[in-house]
Amino acid sequence: MKKYFLLGCLSLFICSHAQATSSVLIEIDRGRTEGFFTKSPVFQRAILIKPTEPTDTALLFFRGYPGIEKIDGLKGHFIHTPLRYQVNTFLTNAIAMVVMDCPTDQWNSCYDSYRSSQEHADDVRSVMTKLSDEHGISKFYLMGHSMGSVSSRWLAKNLGNEIAGSIHSASMNHASPDGYANSVWKFPYKSITTPILHVHHEDDGCRYTPYSIVKDHAGENLVTVRGGNPEGDPCRVHLHSYDGRQDVVAKSIIKWIKTKEVDKVVGE
Repeated sequence: MKKYFLLGCLSLFICSHAQATSSVLIEIDRGRTEGFFTKSPVFQRAILIKPTEPTDTALLFFRGYPGIEKIDGLKGHFIHTPLRYQVNTFLTNAIAMVVMDCPTDQWNSCYDSYRSSQEHADDVRSVMTKLSDEHGISKFYLMGHSMGSVSSRWLAKNLGNEIAGSIHSASMNHASPDGYANSVWKFPYKSITTPILHVHHEDDGCRYTPYSIVKDHAGENLVTVRGGNPEGDPCRVHLHSYDGRQDVVAKSIIKWIKTKEVDKVVGE
């Protein structure tokens, strides 16, 4: 793992919410196999964190680099999100949180070639179907942070009206030397048919996530974050992950999910 590209990898133990919530492992056999000599079934996995009260709304979260959670059970896994202390804020507003993983046949890379594919949309759709059939979820929002925004953008396009909206946080717009995010340059945002929200810090210092590019294409759908703690790796904690402004960012996202009203600037 290269230090310069640790995008959005902050964490929170799921078990820290055990008193107020319940966590459920979602595991789906995708009907394909991996391996050359020994074939193994491919699974799409996620972790659902449910509010205490019933809800019909879920936020599917796609983490930053390396974008792979390697979920194999509930114990010991994390939510990799800059909003690590705000999970209960979403839950108390009747929004279930879903930690998404890449399927097991993508655990070695999960590059853009997969993230932009219809197969990725099909795999995520299988999670949505299970959430709908077994947990009463009917409104699905996608949120990708940093590298995870490669998934959130392509899924918003490829899932169409199957989702209620998508949130793209600290979006990667420049490809890394490893080839991540090489599919989103001049992304066709007009092909997305459901509501979009962009969230970005005005002074994001990560070389792969410049604010200026997002400002140019986001239009009226941009939450500009200001202030915070500009300390540490600029592609990790820092302003890239809204350090010191997580609470207002979480509340702005919740407000948009509930009302579709966009807070133009937060954190001043």
